[in-house]
Amino acid sequence: MSPFFKSSTGLPENIAATLCYLFACFGGIVFLALEKRSRFVLFHALQSVFAFGAVMIAHVLSGFIPLIGPLIAGLLSILTLVMWIVLLFSSLQGKWMKLPWVGDLAEKQLHHL
Repeated sequence: MSPFFKSSTGLPENIAATLCYLFACFGGIVFLALEKRSRFVLFHALQSVFAFGAVMIAHVLSGFIPLIGPLIAGLLSILTLVMWIVLLFSSLQGKWMKLPWVGDLAEKQLHHL
């Protein structure tokens, strides 16, 4: 039996939180709509939406920077991949890993839900 509580979706909390990151901000949006009870899942859903939404905006903006824009986009892609992997594994382990700035924003929004 899993040591994790079940979310209102019927999934263990760590699996639901991991799915928030697995499908980037789209997974977060789905769990924001479906989850009614688990603050753990809601926190990870909010953090996923904010983090990957910011990454998408940064990628678009880097396209407008002449000469070094592609370099910035490449570095951003590498950092995003590392962030994605770390968030996947930490949420799967049931950890409340909070990213700088984005995690604080997600935590503040969680208090308003």
